[in-house]
Amino acid sequence: MLAHNSVDRDLMARDSIELTQYDDVVSTSRGRSVLGLKPKASNGDDPKSSAKSRSAASRRVSAEQDDSELFVNREDLNPEDLDLDELDNEEAQFLRTDRRVPVRRSAIPKKAASQLKIAGAMVAVVVVCGGLTAWAYSYGMHSWRFRIQSSDAVEISGVHNASRAHVMEVAGADIGRNIFFVPLDERKRQLEQIPWVESASVMRLLPNRISVTIQERMPVAFAQIGSRISLIDANGVVMGMPADRKTKYSFPVIRGITETEALSSRAAAMKIYNRLVGELDPDGDTAGSTSGSNNYLRQLSEVDLSDPEDVKVTANDPGGTVLVHLGSQDFLTRYKLYVNHLAEWRQQFPSVQSVDLRYEGQVIVNPDKPAASEKHLPRMNADNADRKKATAKPVSHKSMKPKKHSPQRTQR
Repeated sequence: MLAHNSVDRDLMARDSIELTQYDDVVSTSRGRSVLGLKPKASNGDDPKSSAKSRSAASRRVSAEQDDSELFVNREDLNPEDLDLDELDNEEAQFLRTDRRVPVRRSAIPKKAASQLKIAGAMVAVVVVCGGLTAWAYSYGMHSWRFRIQSSDAVEISGVHNASRAHVMEVAGADIGRNIFFVPLDERKRQLEQIPWVESASVMRLLPNRISVTIQERMPVAFAQIGSRISLIDANGVVMGMPADRKTKYSFPVIRGITETEALSSRAAAMKIYNRLVGELDPDGDTAGSTSGSNNYLRQLSEVDLSDPEDVKVTANDPGGTVLVHLGSQDFLTRYKLYVNHLAEWRQQFPSVQSVDLRYEGQVIVNPDKPAASEKHLPRMNADNADRKKATAKPVSHKSMKPKKHSPQRTQR
């Protein structure tokens, strides 16, 4: 195509040269005609030849007039007046146009197409994952590899005082079942209904094992409920005796708790007991160890919680047991008063069976009726027996401030 264009340009250049030469001739003849000059004739020309020359000259003049409309004098031509765009347009009609190559375009833009590709890939991944999940679920639900074969596949830990057989009875109910069909929450709830179990956790161990972890309750005292003695925790839950009889506990026996009493009522009574233990046993040795000089809890054999306003404790003493009324507060202060002045009271009253320390500035000795524990007291003589029947005067400690309206109690 470039070669063809160059040939056309050469042809056009030649035409322009010829036209230029012709323009020079026409302009010369035109100048002569304007000046009124006549062309010279040769001497040897005849009239016929002159007539022919005149007719040819006239034809040339008419042609020059026609061409004058098309051509402009070279001197009057200004390069700035040339419109190259028009020349290019005139040349373009003689040039061969470029052949257009058809391009196939997609109906979807490139950005939308890329997004569709990403979405399609994600859908494919989801479908594949869903298929694998369905296959794994079906395999896990029906394969024998996930079936609990025997009690050896049940792991139990944390059982010390509770009955291991009772725990296995609950956990072993799933033997022969697929591990994925074991109701973990239900088994946990059933295990926590065992009195000794405070909390429990049940877990699956793939492929076919169950793990049971027990957190047992911590006993803080014995409780006499009816004719039965059981261990009880700080929240009032009666646990019974430990399945392992080798474990020994040394706690006071709590009285005043009935078998039909609600758990909330027992919990309120145990709060009083916990406060009593916290004051008498600051080291927290609830097992009743003999270590520690200020552990008064080991001296107690019974705690009566039947009256929340009057907590009564039975203290062991080489001279016999004494029932001490501590009231509802200041347990440690009142019990120290009892320990420090018991010998003095025994000198005044050889048969000291009970002491009431609830009143400020006053101590009442033997306010209660003689109980069955009287047989453990030392034998008294006749004088002491006669004195016993007399009215007991209040015994006041010197360091205590007397109260204006302190009640007077008599020995019964």
